[in-house]
Amino acid sequence: MAEPNFPPLPGFIPLKPCFYQDFEEIPEQNRTMCKRMYHLWIMNSVTLAVNLVGCFAWMFAGGGVTNFGLAIIWLLMFTPCSYVCWFRPIYKAFKTDSSFNFMAFFFVFMAQVGISIIQSIGIPGWGVCGWLATLSYFSYNILVALIMLVPTLMFTGVAALSFLALTRIHNSYRGSGGSMSKAQEEWTTGAWKNPQVQAAAQQAAMGAAMGGMQEHQSSPQYDNQV
Repeated sequence: MAEPNFPPLPGFIPLKPCFYQDFEEIPEQNRTMCKRMYHLWIMNSVTLAVNLVGCFAWMFAGGGVTNFGLAIIWLLMFTPCSYVCWFRPIYKAFKTDSSFNFMAFFFVFMAQVGISIIQSIGIPGWGVCGWLATLSYFSYNILVALIMLVPTLMFTGVAALSFLALTRIHNSYRGSGGSMSKAQEEWTTGAWKNPQVQAAAQQAAMGAAMGGMQEHQSSPQYDNQV
């Protein structure tokens, strides 16, 4: 098993990487899309960090400490959770053509799209610099509103790109013959846990069956004696 290499942490941090990630192991036909999803995850994480700066400026301009506190939670919680909950499933789905992982990705990423839309809207008190919060602040402090406008535009971009990515991956998956029944079959057989082991087991079973048939055919046959 390959040694984990992600996230690439500096040597002075007493923590080790938790995941193995190498886009070269993704089939060539899926590699570009997989890299785009990784870049989308990075963009989403950077947007949450920029949103923290926007909420910090918002707080000092009279926006309240609640938004800044929630912005910290958004950044610390959703950056690792988004990687584990939707990027890793699509990474494994592209790697092994696993319907179960595709379904896990669709289920979580649809929620991600919804969250991105809510973030771009920017409901005051939710810890995000979206359109409602930003536009309403132009009448109070134009400089702070311009700072808040940066994460607002980034949230809007993440929401649009996320919806586009979801649509393209879903169309590609359905076009390749994927379905919910295939995912349920993988879950029932346990193939989603370790595709390599399952494939080896299937090959061994087929080999045993073929060997049994050959042995049966080669065994001597005797006519019934009356």
